[in-house]
Amino acid sequence: MCAALGLCLVWRPGAAPAQTNLSAEPASLFGSYLAGRLARGHHDLAKASRFYGRALERDPDNTALLTQAFQTEILRGNWDRAGKLADLLFLKEPNDRLVRMFLGLRAFKSGNFAAADSQLEAAAFSPIGELTAALARAWIKVADSNFDTAFARLDKMKDADWARFYITYHRALIADVAGDTRKARGSYDRLVREGMRTLRVVMAYAQHAAHHGDLKLAKNVLERLNRRSPSPHPLVVSLLQDLKGGKKPDILIATANDGLAEVFYGLGHTLIGEGNVEVGAIYLQLALYLKPRFPLALVALGNVYEVQKRYADANDVYQLIPAASPLHFSVQISRAFNLNHINRVEEAKTLLEDLHKQRPREVKVLDALGFIMRGRKRYAEAAVYYSKIISQLGRVEPKHWSYFYSRGVCYERLKLWPKAEADLVKAVELSPEQPAVLNYLGYSWVDQKRNLTKAMAYISKAVQLRPDDGYIVDSLGWAHYRLGNFKDAVKHLERAVELKSEDPVINDHLGDALWRVGRKREARFQWEQALKLKPEPEEIAKIKRKIEVGLPPLASPRLQRKARDGRRAARLRRGKESMARQPQP
Repeated sequence: MCAALGLCLVWRPGAAPAQTNLSAEPASLFGSYLAGRLARGHHDLAKASRFYGRALERDPDNTALLTQAFQTEILRGNWDRAGKLADLLFLKEPNDRLVRMFLGLRAFKSGNFAAADSQLEAAAFSPIGELTAALARAWIKVADSNFDTAFARLDKMKDADWARFYITYHRALIADVAGDTRKARGSYDRLVREGMRTLRVVMAYAQHAAHHGDLKLAKNVLERLNRRSPSPHPLVVSLLQDLKGGKKPDILIATANDGLAEVFYGLGHTLIGEGNVEVGAIYLQLALYLKPRFPLALVALGNVYEVQKRYADANDVYQLIPAASPLHFSVQISRAFNLNHINRVEEAKTLLEDLHKQRPREVKVLDALGFIMRGRKRYAEAAVYYSKIISQLGRVEPKHWSYFYSRGVCYERLKLWPKAEADLVKAVELSPEQPAVLNYLGYSWVDQKRNLTKAMAYISKAVQLRPDDGYIVDSLGWAHYRLGNFKDAVKHLERAVELKSEDPVINDHLGDALWRVGRKREARFQWEQALKLKPEPEEIAKIKRKIEVGLPPLASPRLQRKARDGRRAARLRRGKESMARQPQP
């Protein structure tokens, strides 16, 4: 697939380079191509489409340009434009596999199953292409009610171990559509027996069992998945409710069109999980071409956009999920997070407040409100939401540690330390192995010069649990600093800066420690770094003052003695390093 999607553009003589600024309009063919490529690389597909279109106006017969433009329109889900480009490209490059695949699906949608079968057969060009074609062509035969040929086409792939899951899964789905209950049950049993208990397999198996009257098996399959998951999936919850209410479900896939969409959704989801994001997104769009309101495909595509930081595009996709879908409610929470990402905080808050009115006992909504408000430093509001969660917990369990931790952070920032300490201690009691909690509580105690032995133990444990976390390593270094162990402080803070070089607080801390061991030039350098990294406004004047005059002398004779020892050790170390660099006789 990647070979088909990664063609290089070949330019005709005389094409001149041009600007690639996305906000500018290129003045040449080459400039339009470069701008399109840059826009596509930044996931701005609307601009990429426009720039490629401009380039095609100047050179409409350029095969490679047509390929790039066609792929862009597929990624956009712009089917009218994609169809026109596919027709042009097919005349010039009949072996383009993606074009063949699209033309096959278009023929299927129009009811021309023979043409669809021919085009998809030609699209089998690589392991993933062969699997796609085998599954798709089987479903085309289902559309023709030719189930024997459909199964025969799946059998041709039976020796491919890597494809066995998909072949067995679609064999079960096709058997269900054919009404062959025994064959469907055997395939589902095999999938479960071999540990292939994905969400779709479980849903298909449960709906098959319940549809044919075996409610006990259906509930058992669903509840087993729930036990293996951190939180129940909305689709599983909804189906369990239907079963308990006596509602008989349909089989998961009831038509050839939905089966074909399932092929592209399942493979697209897998490709994305393996890092082939753009190819996977193309597959998801093709699934939506066949089944425009396919909730799981829409969710998966929205997730891709979120990873690409296309938060508004993700929300546009989520808006297409039908209100009747069990996924609709949870997707609204995702929409709120995306609104927050694009600084539409009040809209996010209003959306979540409305959801809370609909489901006042839904903890996820309150947690999202708390998270967003805390991230925006609106700690008083966040604390109210976390308090609402805690008040309705009933029996407090270890899994609830995060609510106490989050509220404790809010109280600490509001300078309500007794309340903060109580929540943080409770969080440690509930889950003693959480490095974030151990670090926060330990750091706060050190900063207040309280419970120092326990504080150091907590922070040290947090570092053991998460040794590559710059913030936690910084806490350990700062704890040593507060205790006057400046040499140890420097060691840990230098490591923290390596891990989190862009953090102003860590750089500031290292500057302080370096000053105390007599490395004053290096200290000023770290403070200057901290200043460049945009520290909190109230810290700027303090850092500037340190750059100008340094730190005040230590008040405690013991700390002065430790500082002198640290400076002496540093001078000795530098002397040894200097001797080591001298030529040896």
